[in-house]
Amino acid sequence: MPETEHDPEQEAAPENGGGVFQRLDTCAAFPYAKSEYARRLLWVIVDALLVRWPPGRFAGWRRFWLKRFGARIDPTCNIRPGVRVRHPWLLEMGAYSTLADGVEVYNLGPVKIGAHTVVSQRAHLCNGTHDYTDPSLPLLRPSMEIGSGVWVCAEAFVGPGARIGDNAIVGARAVVNGKVEPRAIVAGNPAKFVKVRPAPVRAAGGAS
Repeated sequence: MPETEHDPEQEAAPENGGGVFQRLDTCAAFPYAKSEYARRLLWVIVDALLVRWPPGRFAGWRRFWLKRFGARIDPTCNIRPGVRVRHPWLLEMGAYSTLADGVEVYNLGPVKIGAHTVVSQRAHLCNGTHDYTDPSLPLLRPSMEIGSGVWVCAEAFVGPGARIGDNAIVGARAVVNGKVEPRAIVAGNPAKFVKVRPAPVRAAGGAS
């Protein structure tokens, strides 16, 4: 029988699947505007050399550089060592909020954090994804919003486009994709509702 020419773009599928594998070369090589690449490169250098490594009492120093690159963060915010913010110009934080040691803010799209919110150690705010329905996997950059009085516990993962309501709690190592109602406590992977967070108790003699 005559030999057939080998097509490197098509190979037989393994026994546990049908069809063929197709090499995808159509993914966009430059998903950002050209004007953004220089700013991103400069931030990577400044972040590595000046921002992430100083010890804990240098929160003001980290705020200074984040704001110089366009972050909208209150002067009372606490930015701890090892925090990595991919795009400062897409970050907004309210008064007295904290990003704890080693937090990853993968904000390819805008991330807004309210006041008095704590994002604990090594939590991951992942706000970038790809459209899996398109073979070229184009980049998607949604908006993420974390309300006021929220506690995102250690090593939790908050996925693209998530909405976390005021005074909610995301348990340690929980995985949130979607919406968390105000005052809800969620935990697990995927995160599930556990109970309602108790309302704050007013001090005796306080204002009514």
